[in-house]
Amino acid sequence: MNTNSYLKELFDFLSIPSISAQSSHKKDINSAAVWLQKKFTRLGFDSEVLPTEGHPVVYAENLKAGNKKATVLIYGHYDVQSPDPLDQWITDPFKPEIRSGNIYARGVADDKGQLYTWIAAIEELLKNTSVSREVHSQGGILPVNVKFIIEGEEEIGSKNLDEFIERNRAILSANVCALSDTHCLTESQPLIDYGLRGIVYTQVKVKTLGRDVHSGIYGGNVLNPINIVANLIAKLKDDDQNILIPGFYDSVRVLNKEERVQLNKVPFTDKEIIKETGAEVVAGEKDFSVNERAGTRPTLDVNGIWGGYTNEGPKTIIPSSAHAKISMRIVPNQKADNVYVQFENYLQSIVPNGVELTIELLSTAESVLFETKSKYFKAAEKAYEKVFGNKPIYELSGGTIGAAAAIKNTLGIDCVLMGYGLPDDGLHSPNEKLSIFMFEKGIKTNIEFLKNI
Repeated sequence: MNTNSYLKELFDFLSIPSISAQSSHKKDINSAAVWLQKKFTRLGFDSEVLPTEGHPVVYAENLKAGNKKATVLIYGHYDVQSPDPLDQWITDPFKPEIRSGNIYARGVADDKGQLYTWIAAIEELLKNTSVSREVHSQGGILPVNVKFIIEGEEEIGSKNLDEFIERNRAILSANVCALSDTHCLTESQPLIDYGLRGIVYTQVKVKTLGRDVHSGIYGGNVLNPINIVANLIAKLKDDDQNILIPGFYDSVRVLNKEERVQLNKVPFTDKEIIKETGAEVVAGEKDFSVNERAGTRPTLDVNGIWGGYTNEGPKTIIPSSAHAKISMRIVPNQKADNVYVQFENYLQSIVPNGVELTIELLSTAESVLFETKSKYFKAAEKAYEKVFGNKPIYELSGGTIGAAAAIKNTLGIDCVLMGYGLPDDGLHSPNEKLSIFMFEKGIKTNIEFLKNI
């Protein structure tokens, strides 16, 4: 395997600042989509850049294995998070660099590098097919039929993916979906996530005044919206981290004893959390283990809060408005629409008189569970064990991949989540990285998975 050749091509892909959240990068988004389409065409795939109401989807297929072979749908995303704060990056986030065996660049672990392990695996299989080089140059015969769906809006909630999948059910039909946007426990211990939390993402605005006013003249006689936001947030959770929204836990799935034992086999402890995050303490619901809280329990977190004067020096005002972004991770059996209604109703019931409260739903994604006893999960287990030397451990992920639920619910197929990152890769953070060692293992494992099927 010519790793250097694959790294060179990956570096070209990583150099495109395809930040989906910023309209100023629309040209880069389109460039990344076209880059992928051209790559698939060179591999002999039929490939298109398909429009959505937002950023386009790249679709590619190679169905030369024939009707008697299984079809594998491979999902990934080409968009990335903003690299801010830039002053915390050691090197330019869009000029990939190798240091100490790791590739550093925005999007290398989430998800361009992991996506590329599938592209490289396909290329390796085509190179080593038993057919002639002439056939290979036209996109030779793979052990299975392969389809790719690669979106450009994962980092902004996959806003148009559900509709895209529904509209294109026929061309996306497959036996199973493979997805690499997760991680391994260590370099030798793989994980397979068999479920994902969903998300309800909101923005709250509190307005109490027509304009900012003098805090000396009017202080004590008018409501301060920042104080109101703080009080509302304080009433969302208690000191034991229990969410106080009425009915919030009513639909949460109860684990049986066997599943709790299985989940707690993952060696994920307070020590790992403190090491990976820099936290001083680990906090959460007292009746559940770290592993259970990480994937089977819903959460509520304030992602941002702002209002008033925040520049250098004093400015004694009471601001007219204040804002907060609040997200809730939801678990199987909870429904995003129901949770949003519960959240909205609760805030409206506790907001004081004289306050204009606006609640905006920014994005949602449903939670999802997969059937681990299927032959496709067994094929993944076998592939991991051959390349890593260890069987994968199954876990429920705390993260959200909206596409996984959409694929399961619309296409009726499971997703096998085969990640090759490591816990300290710094997704969404400065100095995001991906180990070259894990990159190579990912390519080899993907090859074995497709062969096993």
